[in-house]
Amino acid sequence: MTASDTKPKRLALLTSGGDAPGMNAAVRAATLVAAAHGVEMMGVRDGYRGLLKGDLSVLSPRDVAGILRDGGTILGSARCLDFHKLEARDQARAILHENAVEGLIVVGGNGSLTGALHLSDPTESDRPVPVMGIPASIDNDLALTGFSIGVDTAMNTIVEACDKIADTATAHNRTFIVEVMGRDCGYLAMTAAVASGADGVLFPERNRTEEQIIDAIVKIVLTARARDERSKRVIIIKAEGVSIPVDRLRLAVDERLRAESAEDYKEVETRVTVLGHVVRGGRPSAFDRLLGSRLANVAVRALIAGDNRKMAAWMPPVELPEEVAQRTSYDPYCWLADLSAVLAETEKLLAGQSPLARWRSQVFDDVEDALLL
Repeated sequence: MTASDTKPKRLALLTSGGDAPGMNAAVRAATLVAAAHGVEMMGVRDGYRGLLKGDLSVLSPRDVAGILRDGGTILGSARCLDFHKLEARDQARAILHENAVEGLIVVGGNGSLTGALHLSDPTESDRPVPVMGIPASIDNDLALTGFSIGVDTAMNTIVEACDKIADTATAHNRTFIVEVMGRDCGYLAMTAAVASGADGVLFPERNRTEEQIIDAIVKIVLTARARDERSKRVIIIKAEGVSIPVDRLRLAVDERLRAESAEDYKEVETRVTVLGHVVRGGRPSAFDRLLGSRLANVAVRALIAGDNRKMAAWMPPVELPEEVAQRTSYDPYCWLADLSAVLAETEKLLAGQSPLARWRSQVFDDVEDALLL
């Protein structure tokens, strides 16, 4: 039997979970690389929900020609709680087989890749589907990859917003608390705080109590008010994973400041800006376009070569044992990480128990004297 006999003739790709700038770059590259290898690519509409409806169609190079610069995903995305059920996954496998799909590429985050792992589980079905994952999450909360698609664009969006907020904060000597996305992971808040020159950052990995958080912010504001410089403005970036609501935090900080010095802070009013879903949007940065393209190239070529239950990773942040990840000949900066290992390590990362999570927190502990909290 020749290599061409074993090579899949048709693959499918879906984007799932929260959308991320750069997903379209991955869709485009996957389609073009597959076509270059004589393999047809099908696109699945609306993630796993669309898969269960059999909403698949062929993607041609012409279909993806102009999507590189677009944010979001042309395939759409949706949450699908039904996919937690075995019968739903059996239905998905049957639909893929009926459409002669011989391998599935899943672009998404933790939950999306978990679904892919189940689809390919030989103990769950006698017709497992070969899968390959591509990490896409603006939160950068997937383990064993240095970056996920969408992180760079989201970080730049936050920094740009903070730069603009700093202008009005400086003009009025105000304190602003800027809340950013990130769910259980504080990576975006941490990196954006450094890049924007924020005075403080609140992130869940720090595990501070509400009282400790209020104390820390008040200390920063008091220190800023004692500066010799004309501007007394303060910018605090808060990850949404820090459980205290921003409005309650604002009121508590103002109340404490007035108690500290009623006369000086009689007119103090801390302002809040919640960036919300604006962080997800916008045209992808050059890096996210390249990242999506390169990871998709690796994922498609690996799947065609017979790899299965792996995730294309970008420069893993730690040295990994061979049984967990391997370098590829497809791209010197990309690895293939075992999908089950990715998900297990991601659980530790989100729980703050992984070496990477501890390192991130320790970095900010070490510079707290520089007013990073």
